[in-house]
Amino acid sequence: MSSSPEAPGSRPTGSSPIADAAPPSLCAREPHVPAERLVAEMVPPPRFSAARFDTYIPDPNQPSQTQAVQVLSSFAAGLGAQAGGGKKRGLFGFGKKPAAPAGPRGVYLDGGYGVGKTHLLASLWHATPAAPEQKAFGTFVELTNLVGALGFQQTVRTLSGHRLLCIDEFELDDPGDTVLVSTLLGRLVEAGVALAATSNTLPGKLGEGRFAAADFLREIQGLSAHFRPLRIDGEDYRHRGLPEAPAPFSDEQVTKAAYATEGASLDAFPQLLDHLARVHPSRYGALTDDLSAVCLTDVSAVPDQSTALRLVVLADRLYDREIPVLASGLPFDGLFSEEMLNGGYRKKYFRAISRLTALARDAKDLVRP
Repeated sequence: MSSSPEAPGSRPTGSSPIADAAPPSLCAREPHVPAERLVAEMVPPPRFSAARFDTYIPDPNQPSQTQAVQVLSSFAAGLGAQAGGGKKRGLFGFGKKPAAPAGPRGVYLDGGYGVGKTHLLASLWHATPAAPEQKAFGTFVELTNLVGALGFQQTVRTLSGHRLLCIDEFELDDPGDTVLVSTLLGRLVEAGVALAATSNTLPGKLGEGRFAAADFLREIQGLSAHFRPLRIDGEDYRHRGLPEAPAPFSDEQVTKAAYATEGASLDAFPQLLDHLARVHPSRYGALTDDLSAVCLTDVSAVPDQSTALRLVVLADRLYDREIPVLASGLPFDGLFSEEMLNGGYRKKYFRAISRLTALARDAKDLVRP
């Protein structure tokens, strides 16, 4: 998969002999991902493979979290009671088309960062009594990537036989993608597919009622009757009651840790950003195959919006796969400029900061005294 390019700096003195050669570099990887893999991977990511309603721990100070569990549990049970959608349609979508029942066919989870929306969405996927091939789970970006790989009509045929489609992080910041996915969802609802989606409410907007929900329902217009908005309040669980994320380490510490940690990659952050521009975002998951940790030196502020958006996708894939990120240079909360954090893609940037901070906390034990 990868060669052993020259790592940032020479092999550190005193490092563990676990890795005799230089650690692998993400910049040396150019994975090919067939369309079949994109379809097969539409399941909850490893971080949420064991997520269930009974493993979700509601904040006792936030009754909306307990209510969400109850509503979604009933929603899953209702899907099990439906007779349609029993046949597997597979990649090419053959099989009997189920009839579209009347009434709401979807739930929309609206809330702040880290309140457990993805955990609840994955729990819904697991709780829905249908074979795995009759349920699909993916992020908004992964769904648009699937359309790009298969084409619109083939994607409709592929997903129309499903009982449930879960979409994490429904994005409203790209009008073209929003219209594309909204049209796709309309076709799937006609085919009898139930829908569930999540999106984030921005910090500072939580007191303004259904801010994100109103945006969501307005954008999908004709589909709004098929969704029940469900508000989930709370603070970011990724940082609830936890110590502050560790400050960035030195280049030498990160490099030593990469050599001493089996399966860790090592890259200079600026070069990795350049490499991401040459790899399609649908392949970022495969870019991290078989890695136990990602080590980055010289982390600095991203230079432009396009680079920042690619980094967001990589952060999502690393978080989904529970891959710790050890870094030197700028703290992750300094990656994005104030202009970016106040712009149209700010939801994505706040999510990336939250997730990378959690992964940095996971990585701190890689540095040995």
